[in-house]
Amino acid sequence: MNRKQRGMTLTSFLMVLAVVGFALYIGMKLFPMYQEFYAVKVAMKSLANESGSADMDPGKAQELFFKRMDMNYSDTVKRDNIKFDRIEGGWRMSVNYEVRKALIGNLDIVGRFDNSQDLTKRGAE
Repeated sequence: MNRKQRGMTLTSFLMVLAVVGFALYIGMKLFPMYQEFYAVKVAMKSLANESGSADMDPGKAQELFFKRMDMNYSDTVKRDNIKFDRIEGGWRMSVNYEVRKALIGNLDIVGRFDNSQDLTKRGAE
């Protein structure tokens, strides 16, 4: 009676474990970057829904935006990353920033994020 063993060898199991571990490691580096970008989008949308955002001074809008970002413990977005352009009926707020996280040795993960939101809500709407 000749039986054959089936299944993974220890070496192949360790290789699969290494690949899964590396994928989880990269995920742990990427998740905070995307979580912060989601917080930026939510803060911008919240600012756009605020009454009178169309008539707001860009400095005041920027201040309110950073108050919302402080609640999320975000420190990547700087004042230089925010731009306001005048559009018909209000302002267009653009946030463009880059996040760089060390990966292994001299390799980095770089995320470039860009989002814009129209601030067009008038005072008593």
